[in-house]
Amino acid sequence: MTSANDALSTASAPVAELPAVLGALHDPVRLEMVRRLSNAGAPVRCSALYDVINKSTATHHFKILREAGVIERLTIDGQTYQRLRVDALERAVPGLLPAVVGAANEAVGE
Repeated sequence: MTSANDALSTASAPVAELPAVLGALHDPVRLEMVRRLSNAGAPVRCSALYDVINKSTATHHFKILREAGVIERLTIDGQTYQRLRVDALERAVPGLLPAVVGAANEAVGE
């Protein structure tokens, strides 16, 4: 039995093949979501991962990232969060995430 403070994760898909992962990261909105998740280093509430799109569009982008195995959805205290699957990505495509996030951070001046 889990308490209200426990994180409940949806079943994570395996990390997809490299072309699918790159396709998921290719979109500027999804890349920004991944950049924010990586920089946070912890699960982030969904609404903090997007600014200029509506909720239904964000949901679409989260689905693509989840299906590629890049993120997973968590429920914490009844709130929905997203978490970057750092370890799974590193095993599947070593070095990709640090390189992509590093380039994205440089592009926005962080």
